[in-house]
Amino acid sequence: MTTALITGATAGIGAAFARRLASEGHNLVLVARDTARLREQATELHDRHGVEAEVLTADLSSEEGISAVEKRLSDPREPVDLLVNNAGFGNKGRFLEVSMEDELTMLKVHCEAVLRLTAAAARSMRERRRGAVVNVASVAAFVPRGTYGASKSWVVQFTQGAARDLAGSGVRLMALCPGFVRTEFHQRAGMGTENIPGWMWLDADRLVSAALTDLARGKAVSIPDPRYKALMGLVKLAPRGVLGGISSKTGRKYGPQ
Repeated sequence: MTTALITGATAGIGAAFARRLASEGHNLVLVARDTARLREQATELHDRHGVEAEVLTADLSSEEGISAVEKRLSDPREPVDLLVNNAGFGNKGRFLEVSMEDELTMLKVHCEAVLRLTAAAARSMRERRRGAVVNVASVAAFVPRGTYGASKSWVVQFTQGAARDLAGSGVRLMALCPGFVRTEFHQRAGMGTENIPGWMWLDADRLVSAALTDLARGKAVSIPDPRYKALMGLVKLAPRGVLGGISSKTGRKYGPQ
């Protein structure tokens, strides 16, 4: 039986990955900051699907938290076959309206943690010649939109590069780039969502299903919805200057209120 480790596992996309993988019989290592929620989730998944669900409390904005997850990923006695780097958050406000401390925390979670955990997992997986890593990014990676978009762009570029470097090793890497998903993400960031059109919202469970299909097909980047694939196709054709203006207006309309 294989084991999947999921960061940011207690809500949203992370919780959807946990539900789907548990239903397929995978044992889980659930990582988040809230021990009580982790234990409740682990108990529910164990009782419903009969899988082992290990709890690992870790704050990935801290050195201690990242190190704890690195250690678990590197344990040869209990190998991890799939890593889902899902932990992340948004900051409310434009550049210079957000504190530098919060900006640096975002880079710690979105970039440093992803780099270090991917390396720890891939190193062990390469020795066994099997395994996969899904790094959750965003369609914001493809438009100029502040530190959040920049950090997610890094995730995409890093994942694509690492996937090429590990080609033929038995280790697969994929960047997952969803659009707006019905989760706790915006509420936690204090962002208003009233102005976001209904057609732009994605369901987390369907998103995960599409993502796992793309992973099985060997894709390095997954945009798991036809609507957002079409939008990103248009983004590629738009001049950068025009795109920057559109992104700024869209952010003011659909982003933090």
